[in-house]
Amino acid sequence: MKPAYRLDSRPVARPEAVVRGERYRITVLTEGLVRLEYAQDGQFEDRASTFAINRELPVPQYSVHDRGDHLEVVTARFRLTYDKGPFTTSGLSLAVRGGISSYHSVWRYGTEPDDLGGTARTLDEADGAIPLEPGVVSRNGYAAIDDSGSLVFDDEGWVAPRTDGRQDLYVFAFGHDYAEAITALYAVAGPTPVLPRWALGNWWSRYYAYTAEEYRALLTRFRVEGIPFSVSVIDMDWHVVDVDPEHGSGWTGYTWNRDLFPDPESLLDWLHEHGLRVTLNVHPADGVRSYEEAYPAMAHALGRDPAAGDPIAFDVTDREFLTAYFDVLHRGLEAQGVDFWWLDWQSGPHSRVAGIDPLWMLNHFHYLDNARDGRRGLTFSRYAGPGSHRYPIGFSGDTVISWASLAFQPHFTATASNIGYGWWSHDIGGHFFGTKDDELATRWLQLGTFSPVLRLHSGSNEFTTKEPWSFAPEAAAVMTRFLRLRHRLIPYLHTMNHRAAAGTPLVLPLYYRWPEVEQAYHVPNEYLFGDQLLVAAITEPADARTRLGRVDAWLPEGTWVDVLTDQVYDGDREIHLHRDLSTIPVLAAAGAIVPLDGQEVPGNEPVNPPHLQVLVVVGADGAFTLVEDNGARDGARSRTGLTFSQGSGTLTVTAPEGAVDHLPATRTWTVTFPAAPQSVEPTAAVDGSPVALEVQWEPTRLSVRVDDVPIDSVLEVTLGVDPQPARNDVRARLFDLLDRARVEYALKSRVLEAATRDRPLALRAAEIMALELEPALASAVAEVLLAQAD
Repeated sequence: MKPAYRLDSRPVARPEAVVRGERYRITVLTEGLVRLEYAQDGQFEDRASTFAINRELPVPQYSVHDRGDHLEVVTARFRLTYDKGPFTTSGLSLAVRGGISSYHSVWRYGTEPDDLGGTARTLDEADGAIPLEPGVVSRNGYAAIDDSGSLVFDDEGWVAPRTDGRQDLYVFAFGHDYAEAITALYAVAGPTPVLPRWALGNWWSRYYAYTAEEYRALLTRFRVEGIPFSVSVIDMDWHVVDVDPEHGSGWTGYTWNRDLFPDPESLLDWLHEHGLRVTLNVHPADGVRSYEEAYPAMAHALGRDPAAGDPIAFDVTDREFLTAYFDVLHRGLEAQGVDFWWLDWQSGPHSRVAGIDPLWMLNHFHYLDNARDGRRGLTFSRYAGPGSHRYPIGFSGDTVISWASLAFQPHFTATASNIGYGWWSHDIGGHFFGTKDDELATRWLQLGTFSPVLRLHSGSNEFTTKEPWSFAPEAAAVMTRFLRLRHRLIPYLHTMNHRAAAGTPLVLPLYYRWPEVEQAYHVPNEYLFGDQLLVAAITEPADARTRLGRVDAWLPEGTWVDVLTDQVYDGDREIHLHRDLSTIPVLAAAGAIVPLDGQEVPGNEPVNPPHLQVLVVVGADGAFTLVEDNGARDGARSRTGLTFSQGSGTLTVTAPEGAVDHLPATRTWTVTFPAAPQSVEPTAAVDGSPVALEVQWEPTRLSVRVDDVPIDSVLEVTLGVDPQPARNDVRARLFDLLDRARVEYALKSRVLEAATRDRPLALRAAEIMALELEPALASAVAEVLLAQAD
């Protein structure tokens, strides 16, 4: 195998971590992760597997107690009891130590925990929830991965199936310390790589037979409309699909359709010049047929006679074929301008060698091939089991256009982090079936904005379009705003991209941060989006009378501000959050700091911006480290500290640490305070000296702009001592709610009067309850009235 295809692995554990008998081997990998092997022939597996590539880890403290008829291995996190024989439910168990019920926290071989779910291979044709494969976290505090059947690697990076009959288990015993379980997963299975920055922008994808001129016109219109895209996904019609039936179907292809794309290099050059990267769809299962332009070169590479015209079968288990697959089929197209590949493998988990899954092989070798020459690698394909996080980005498949599909995706995306799989890309808006629904399409795009990857997509039906202007004006305006917002979020997202590579996925269920709070387990639409934001996606139609969508949410303790609407909430409670079509709840706790691109309409190419806007939620101290880089896999990085001192009301932007050649020489900073206190007079200083600033007040927020700050200087923006979030304007918010509602005018007046009378909150709430409003209206009114305590 080429050096680029050799897996960077350390598969042999340190001898001090190993407890071994004649037919068993126990390896204490970390204080909460243990490997358990049993082999009748006494031979154990030391090669890297698809899941476990690094077993040479620091040896944790542990003790071994041989009781004669059984063995005990004890760490700070677990007590393993084993009878030294073949693995059985009665003879092999592990008790999780510390903090949770001893009765429910004992793993026994062959039993299943109260699993919190992992992810699934695909959402193809899913119309709502589907079963999930397990992750490595559970409410019982333990989980297990059976690695007995996965393929393994030799020293050259090639693969082989395992010897049958040997058992190989990894038991995770971290209690409710879910983040540490994921840390251990990455320690053994390898980290998630840093994505290219441009992958975090908007992706345009549609299964449609565009001509080159139509495609240029489409992307030009997006630019005219102020809608940025950073990735162009060209579906299968890029290649010849109408083939002679004697060759089979046209799903597989490597030859440009010159009727649609007479000059592919020109189109790809144009896309690159306009700030987009390009991926092409490929279904490789049918191999290479004689009509392909690359067929003669493939035949020669494999020592065959091209004149014979025999089809070249796809065989991922043949290393000569795999070498030619990259060097002949793909390299020429990459030289024309293809940046990475969309692997649309739909042909099952079987190959000529038992135990070798073609999908896994394609993901592994395509990623390594794309990451050659020091580049940040990228592939785009379905999930192939534990260890797949090393090969982002995930393509979740062809979903049905329905509210049920949308409703499942927040939960599906968040729980994937339970198996370390943090970079799902969904068909935003859905792929096929369903009906046109402006509200559904808008809500799906809003979820996509706060998803790992935002890729608009639709199937081959000419009516299933996702261009914003194909919807009603109200929906189109919202879609446009959120597509712009996605690109504005890239400074925050790219920092979280680096955080993900260090061991914390972008999207997490709430129970990662609040594991002992029951409500954190019962809000499937709510998730952590990076370390500063909490999102509650709206995935059901609006009520016909209030015209508001609703999501059932839980607000953790503290003060929370919706950074899109500036609504302030007191936390530590379950709540119904309501929003009109223009927005969804995106909440930040007091002290949160969120950097954005300062351009209202960003360009296609996501660069390190010369103008940054920083959202700061007052009410508590806060800190954020902005990470930027030069785009190379191991290239220069810089870290800029952003800290907010609640005592003085000061945001401080420090000079970046590390290399700065990839940063602009000066920057404009706009510091925005959502739900800003109304009686402040902001000041600004650079390196301790006062500087000119521009102050802009909006109804509920304050922005302070300072231009041309040298990159090596320290900026301070000060509001004043101990600033607090403003009180909600209950009357104004209720008026807007009631004004849009389709209820009787007299009732609107009665509700507004009762809610705003000068009397204690409890009495106002009681009077509104006495009006016996219909449930949807009562719930929406209660949210506004009770968002903050008196």
